[in-house]
Amino acid sequence: MSPRRAALWAGARDSVPMLVGAAPFGVIFGTLAIGGGVPVWVTLALSGLVFAGSSQFVAVSLITGGAALPVIWLTTLVVNLRHALYSATLLPYARHLSARWRWPLAFWLTDETFAVVENRLRQHAAEADGEWYWLGSSLAMYGNWLLWTVAGVLLGQSVPGLATLGLDFAMVATFTAIVAPQLRQRPVLVAALLAGTVALLARDLPYKLGLMLSALAGVCGGVAAERLAATAAATTKGQEAK
Repeated sequence: MSPRRAALWAGARDSVPMLVGAAPFGVIFGTLAIGGGVPVWVTLALSGLVFAGSSQFVAVSLITGGAALPVIWLTTLVVNLRHALYSATLLPYARHLSARWRWPLAFWLTDETFAVVENRLRQHAAEADGEWYWLGSSLAMYGNWLLWTVAGVLLGQSVPGLATLGLDFAMVATFTAIVAPQLRQRPVLVAALLAGTVALLARDLPYKLGLMLSALAGVCGGVAAERLAATAAATTKGQEAK
């Protein structure tokens, strides 16, 4: 096996735990979208062209709630702003790549792929073919998400009323389990508290604008808290040096 193919396979192999974790999300998304009246082609296009689980759930919620297109676009944009931080983190490992590598890898960058690839590149930065490892993880996650979205669509079509059984609670519970361990970090805690407070105060706004505002408040608050922490750490280090 060539080194590139080995790296490609390693990226896919190391992503297997993430594939298993993402599978229920794909099924739930397809089921809820079909149950909410979203056409099959729109549901599949969201997974194929957007490929961002949390934003897709938000988009379906807004679509079924009758929100205007600008609201849907802005809300999903704000929800996905965290990907800019992922890109900034991985930039040192992608700076040498050509545009034909950067564009698809940027599109396929998800929370799960970031976790797998960042860990690998940080520990083995000197190894060649890192982009092939990244590609392997990306393709595995993309194919997995499309597969389970189709499964959810088929399930939603064959079992009428499935969306009314509370499947969306599984999504909330899973995201809570993902976020809770990270609340030990002050920026994450600030972001969560701000987002939760704004969501509560703005819950009665039309077109689910409260969701967009809460996501924006959480992102801005988390970034501000992270910058303040970095400034404080630098100041402390400077004082100790003196």
